[in-house]
Amino acid sequence: MGVSFDKIDGVIWYDGRVVPWQDANVHVLTHGLHYASSVFEGERAYGGTIFKSTAHSERLKRSANILDFEIPYSVAEIDAAKQLVIDRNSLPDAYVRPIAWRGSEMMGVAAPTNTIHLAIAAWNWPSYFDPAEKLKGIRISLAEYRRPDPLTIPALAKAGGLYMICTISKHKAERQGYADAMMLDWEGRVAECTGANIFFVKDGRIHTPIADCFLAGITRATVIELAKRRGIEVIERRIMPNELGGFSECFITGTAAEVTPVSEIADWRFTPGKLSEQLMVDYTAEVQPKSTKVAA
Repeated sequence: MGVSFDKIDGVIWYDGRVVPWQDANVHVLTHGLHYASSVFEGERAYGGTIFKSTAHSERLKRSANILDFEIPYSVAEIDAAKQLVIDRNSLPDAYVRPIAWRGSEMMGVAAPTNTIHLAIAAWNWPSYFDPAEKLKGIRISLAEYRRPDPLTIPALAKAGGLYMICTISKHKAERQGYADAMMLDWEGRVAECTGANIFFVKDGRIHTPIADCFLAGITRATVIELAKRRGIEVIERRIMPNELGGFSECFITGTAAEVTPVSEIADWRFTPGKLSEQLMVDYTAEVQPKSTKVAA
């Protein structure tokens, strides 16, 4: 087990100031802790540059608006603060976590005048999955919990409360020897994994669920664009679990997962193949800062 995350040596950007890591604290009665009034982003820096930083900052602002609060910093200010954290911590390759939340002035369901805070941390984080296992394809279980009807929860915000069932599902999957779990939506259709979007391959075409009750990830959009550049058709549609036996390949995408092939989802089997491997290579090349990319 590594160092506890509250004891990492470094600095965190907190409400416009750079503070020592261990001083970046909140009160136990903060609204964000009790009522899940928090939004966040997961980003990666490669070679000192945060991949699609502005897109992440824009989504952070949108997520806050969906939760009925306004982050008191512009997208440009958030971008600059994230870069400052990378630079001050000397972390050219890192995971970056901006988070915004309601403070502790009022403790109750309604807290419209509570202060909105923003903090940004960054730390070293290697591949989300073991590199040797990643090439063989990870094993995924089928989650018990489902992504909820978007009329019942703000499903298109990257909000802390939406990840409760993801944590439960991933814990259960790991106890059973799996790396992750695939979630269905409230109507029993394929949705996503606990922190990544999912894709399938059949007859040279890529199929992926319509992202209307879960996040259409920034990595997801990047991979779709990479596939289209190679002339690969990408079909966004409803996918039912009984179709999974007809797909040859499967892979998941996310800031943490990047592009990771899948060999198994519960009783369904897949063979990581050339298309998945090509998109892994293409994504690795895409995230590198332009100054370090090698000409083809």
